[in-house]
Amino acid sequence: MKLQTLVEFLEKIFPLELAESWDNVGLLVGDRRREIKRVLTCLTIDRAVVDEAVATGVDCVVSHHPFPFRAAKRWTFDTTDGEILSKLMGAQIAVYSPHTAHDSAFFGINRQLAAGLGLLDVRPLIPGTIPASRDALDGLEPSVADEVAQDFPTKGAKTDGAAPLLGSGRIGRFEKPTTFAALIEQVKDMLQIPALLAVGDDKKTIRNVAIGCGAADDFVGNADDAGADALLLGEARFHACLEARARGIGLILAGHYATERFAACILADRIARKFPELAVRASDKESDPIRVV
Repeated sequence: MKLQTLVEFLEKIFPLELAESWDNVGLLVGDRRREIKRVLTCLTIDRAVVDEAVATGVDCVVSHHPFPFRAAKRWTFDTTDGEILSKLMGAQIAVYSPHTAHDSAFFGINRQLAAGLGLLDVRPLIPGTIPASRDALDGLEPSVADEVAQDFPTKGAKTDGAAPLLGSGRIGRFEKPTTFAALIEQVKDMLQIPALLAVGDDKKTIRNVAIGCGAADDFVGNADDAGADALLLGEARFHACLEARARGIGLILAGHYATERFAACILADRIARKFPELAVRASDKESDPIRVV
């Protein structure tokens, strides 16, 4: 099938208008008219991922993080990005990145994290003005699609006023209150990580939890305003940690990689379900560059 067909699907489930203004999203490398057969998903394109893509004959890499992330005036082989781009172009491998559009999508990464924690009444932490569409359910596993479709008040709702509005981050509530210590263990178990960073009192009662995958420490004030007892992030700056402590919000920093990488596997399954003619898989070569010692 044509690359453009995949692009249209990705833009439907992760509307580009959801992306932050500073972001670089969409089809970033490649010819949308080209036929594709093999797709690789990943969190970030680095040397290991591009070598994997070339070695396995991949036609398109869907990378959560953009490549290139920022504009450049020159591309030379003596830079890492220049080396990677030369390999991609030489092998005619396209690159598509949804990034913050994926974070904020109806069933994007933040919603997936909320579902993993079992939160109820999940809604955007920072409401936007874009209504959700049932097109956002395309390619989901049927039972998951049925569950999240309950957010739509009527079967026919698409982009009318009855549809839920999309936005940044997520916030939801536990059916029964828990403690901050128990929430930390729940997050570790959900993300399958041995350790994380935390700010706050282990005995603090937690009912409302806000979520911002990756580097979203600017959500601290929004979480407080929304009545969150805790905020789950990938990473945060020191002064954001001080702010969370001052506001009495339990802050969980589970790692940028851990709070986003799992979504590459979910997306690979989703693309494969939508397009059975494609060979789709998540990268098995990328890894978290940060290790706990």
